Parts: sequence; C-alpha cells; structure tokens
Amino acid sequence: MQVSLFITCLVDTMFPQVAESLVHLLQRQGIKVNVPMSQTCCGQPAFNSGYFEEAREVAKTWLDAFADSEYIVTPSGSCGAMVTHDYPILFKGDLKRLALISKLAQRTYDWTQFFVDVLQIEDLHAQANLVATYHPSCHATRLLGVTDAPYRLMSQVRGLQLVDLPLADQCCGFGGTFAVKMPEISTAMATEKVMHIAETSAELLLGQDMGCLMNIAGRMNRMNTKIPVLHLAEFLDRASSGIPILSGERRV
Repeated sequence: MQVSLFITCLVDTMFPQVAESLVHLLQRQGIKVNVPMSQTCCGQPAFNSGYFEEAREVAKTWLDAFADSEYIVTPSGSCGAMVTHDYPILFKGDLKRLALISKLAQRTYDWTQFFVDVLQIEDLHAQANLVATYHPSCHATRLLGVTDAPYRLMSQVRGLQLVDLPLADQCCGFGGTFAVKMPEISTAMATEKVMHIAETSAELLLGQDMGCLMNIAGRMNRMNTKIPVLHLAEFLDRASSGIPILSGERRV
C-alpha cells in the first residue's frame, strides 16, 4: 500500500514536525509514504474569501499533483474538507475535473479515519501517563464526519486519562480568514474555549487541526493559561516511540 501525504500549507511552513510524526506512524505500519512535491495550497483561503477564480487555479495544481494517488491522507480536517466538500462547488460545470474530484474525494481521509476505518488499527502501542483533553475541530467533525476515530486511538493509549472538554463542539474562533475579518468575535470565542479547557485541569490539549491549536494556544498565552498543545499525530508518535510528551514541549 502506498499513501500520498497531503501535507497542507500550515503544517508544511510552520509545523513540519506534525507531518514528520504522521509519516512515522504510517511507516511503522509498513506503509510507503509518498509526498507529491508539486502539491500546493488547496485553495481554501482564496475560496473562503470569495476569490473563486484564484482558488480554481491553485486547486487545479493540487488535483494534478494527486491525480494518481491510491490513498490521500491529511493531518488537517479543514484542508481535507476543501477537497471533498468544496471542490465540487468550485468546479461546478467542469465535468472532466468533477470526475477526478469524485475519484479523489473517495480516496481522501483524515489520518485518524484512515487508521481506524481503512487499516483497522486502533492500538499504536502508546504510553502516556498524563491527563489530557481534546478539541474536535469544526471542519473535521462536520464536513469529514470525523467523530469517534480520534477517541478510539486515544482510548488505546496506556496511562492516558482523557477528560471531556465542556462544550467541545463549539468553534474556537479561528475559521481561517474569519479570525482576520472578525477579530473581536474570534477573540471572544477563543476566550470561551480557553476557559473551558482550563476547567478540565488537563496537562495537555490535543487536537486535529493546527489552525485551531495555533489560535487556541495564542489566546492561552495572552490569558496566561499555561497548557501546552499538541497535534494528535505528534502526540501518538511521541507516545509510541518513547519520546517524553511534556519534556521541552512546544507552546504554539
């Protein structure tokens, strides 16, 4: 089996360790990982801002890069949802590209879904003796249908105490360009999210989208709430390879 890694812009440019961890997790299952070097932004920022023509040009390059992929796996639900949910809207009337989009959408997975539903692997032989809480990002949950897969992976981590996050399904206020266009509303939403995280007394916040985690961590820093954050792939990579989880951790 060969998997193509849809690395996403934010991970590629700011949090490459998340992609490295995902590659480690896949390779430990004997999977060959391909990273198409011609992949670019999926076009989501332009699409969300109403620049459809510009988004289409970027998206065409992405489609060409992954056209022959057997499986496409991504560490970001929002970018995955752009392909499966928004590309059909973006290319409405373009029958040739819609056929390719339909094929690729069936092969595109949030990485936790890929492990649980395709590989049928839940136990990554991970150990982490700490208390954590989990923020489910909006796009992964609502558009990709990622609900139980992350929890099934976390439930197999020896020693991990996972505490429910109050009002977990509420948005953190990031929303890509929304945070730029509506900063006051975004800040209020992030503040409420941070307050709920603090209520859990967790030692660590886990999540599935670095946009959300970056936004939450930035607000936590300004509120002097000292809870480190990790993408779930990075957490499970560390926990399954003996790397200390909270030693020298990154505060986004």
